[in-house]
Amino acid sequence: MTNKRHITLKDGTVLPAIGQGTWNMGDDSSRRQEEIDALKYGVELGMTVIDTAEMYGEGRSELLVGEAIQGIRDQVFLVSKVYPHNAGGDSLIRSCENSLNRLGTDVLDLYLLHWRGRIPLEDTIQGMEKLVQDGKIRRWGVSNLDTKDMKEMMKLPNSDHCATNQVLYHLGSRGIEVDLLPWQKEQGMPIMAYSPLAQAGSLRSELTTDATVQQIAEQHRVHPFQVLLAWCIRDGHVLAIPKASSRSHVESNAQAAELVLSEAEIAQLDQAFPAPDHKVPLDII
Repeated sequence: MTNKRHITLKDGTVLPAIGQGTWNMGDDSSRRQEEIDALKYGVELGMTVIDTAEMYGEGRSELLVGEAIQGIRDQVFLVSKVYPHNAGGDSLIRSCENSLNRLGTDVLDLYLLHWRGRIPLEDTIQGMEKLVQDGKIRRWGVSNLDTKDMKEMMKLPNSDHCATNQVLYHLGSRGIEVDLLPWQKEQGMPIMAYSPLAQAGSLRSELTTDATVQQIAEQHRVHPFQVLLAWCIRDGHVLAIPKASSRSHVESNAQAAELVLSEAEIAQLDQAFPAPDHKVPLDII
């Protein structure tokens, strides 16, 4: 099985449209081996983008990922994120080095500012550029920045090197379609979508039990989760990073990359879960 849908970064790097998120992975020691096996299996199935952060379990997720990628590091596009309060000066360098140590590697493929804090964006960009020059990261980006923040950042030196903006995006949260997603398309900067299946709870249940979602899933003989993922990556500008901590969930996610929804099906989903017609605050969890 291969992951056939792709997105392309500004530097020409081609990545699978569905990767692997790791939020809350590594927190339960009794599931450690199952989660490691799931990540390895995901790479085998073509989901070679693995996303983590120093915040996730205060490093536990990075330690888990580091163990999972031993021996297959060259097959993985490795992403981590820095806390806003560490995103400048020596703190940024130290955070990156600590993440590298936990991950058992000497370079990150992508390093993101986790969200905007008090450290000026200009200082963060300067630090990221130094990390690139020093060979500790290959490229950098941001996360949880709305359109106003992105436009402000793009006025700064070397801001055109920003590879992506990782934000929340799923069928039940479509606010970025009003202005952020179109603006990033113009910039040639793909979106990384976290929580593309919504968080566990009432909203996820509302999405998966919706009659339209279920009807489309039945027509394609797939699970509703796969419809949600296929919808998220439908236009080639979004890389979704769902978490899957078991082999069965990993396989389901990988298969979703091969599901192509028709224009009629997308229109049905638009009607069932319409995008807002005005600017709304960026959803963040």
